[in-house]
Amino acid sequence: MQTLKRGERGAEVALLQTGLVRAGFGPLRPDGVFGRDTERALRAFQQKNGLRADAVAGPRTEQALAPWLRGCTVHTVVRGDTLWRIASRYDTTLSALESANPALDPFDLRIGQRLTVPFDFAVTPTDIPWSSAANEYCIEGLLARYPGALSAEIIGRSVRGRPIRALTVGAGPRRAIFNAAHHANEWITAPLLMKYAESLLAALAAGETLGGAAAEDIAEACRLTLIPLVNPDGADLVTGALEEPWLSRAAAIAAPWPDIPFPEGWKANLEGIDLNLQYPALWETARENKFAAGVTAPAPQDYVGPAPLAAPESRAMAAYTRREDPDVILAYHTQGDTIYWKFLDREPEGSRALGQRLALVSGYALEETPYASGFAGYKDWFIDRFDRPGYTIEAGLGTNPLPISDFDAIWQANAGLMTAAALGR
Repeated sequence: MQTLKRGERGAEVALLQTGLVRAGFGPLRPDGVFGRDTERALRAFQQKNGLRADAVAGPRTEQALAPWLRGCTVHTVVRGDTLWRIASRYDTTLSALESANPALDPFDLRIGQRLTVPFDFAVTPTDIPWSSAANEYCIEGLLARYPGALSAEIIGRSVRGRPIRALTVGAGPRRAIFNAAHHANEWITAPLLMKYAESLLAALAAGETLGGAAAEDIAEACRLTLIPLVNPDGADLVTGALEEPWLSRAAAIAAPWPDIPFPEGWKANLEGIDLNLQYPALWETARENKFAAGVTAPAPQDYVGPAPLAAPESRAMAAYTRREDPDVILAYHTQGDTIYWKFLDREPEGSRALGQRLALVSGYALEETPYASGFAGYKDWFIDRFDRPGYTIEAGLGTNPLPISDFDAIWQANAGLMTAAALGR
């Protein structure tokens, strides 16, 4: 996170506010505006934690607040501790402690032993604009809470050097990859995938269901990878979390396009390349179409780049997909309440039936991709290269970026859809 003080706005302020509320320094609405109430809460937090109470959230304050952003802390066992006493002290549950410490023997706690202690709230915030910082804290928190069930790796880095992370749950024979936020102003799809990952892990630990199926059945049938934030730089730009000099560079790219709101209309990466027009699936046709529309150079949206896979983000996605050789992919975008399932006239075996199932459980329409949008996308490339079912999910309705208040409705439509795609039925 950047250093934050009164007068700042944006997604990182909302993340700071979320941490303060979780730590007990509310009431505070996570509106992304650093005003008087946030200043008061931050000063109180700093005083309690032995920090300089200057109401400026710098590195030391962030370090102190990090457990509340990750959703867990570390407890060192002292004489007289029992698992029940530790759970009571931190207002958590015995099952949460056991999930976070799979090698733990509750009858053999040793003085000096360090235990991961999850707090009693979900890690993934679903009421704030997304940022790369929020993404990192959520991943760190889930890895700490579910070390035996979740793995993560960095599959590439953005223009700005931010990690592009892949989270994997399950060990079944079916292989699925779901990704989100190729487009910057469609960032709401990132917490959607993070919530699915967290919900699946929690359901696995508790022996519960998710999206109409037992979580254990999902994990036994499928090795599922979720890549929630393909375009971390772009998301930070749109939600107000991008620092200088990157912000000025993006503004310079946007300047020749005054009809595109800045930064709300930004879809591209920080080089002005539209990541979902970067894949080698008739990329030349996409180039002709976009050049004919006047987009011939870096722009907030619709610039195809100098060549296929020229952008580091799309290059990372393609390399990872080739390596993993999945049976199915979902590429999350907004908006339209629509599922696109074909590339030109290509209809991989089973794709129509599974597409109809996804439409049924979500209420979304199953449609063929419009010609103007039908080239050089991730889904197009996957179908073209692998001849397997691939779907672009256009979640929600409205004008991008969709407000975070739409999240719950999008979640309700897509929890079952993602489960059906993972299971293939």
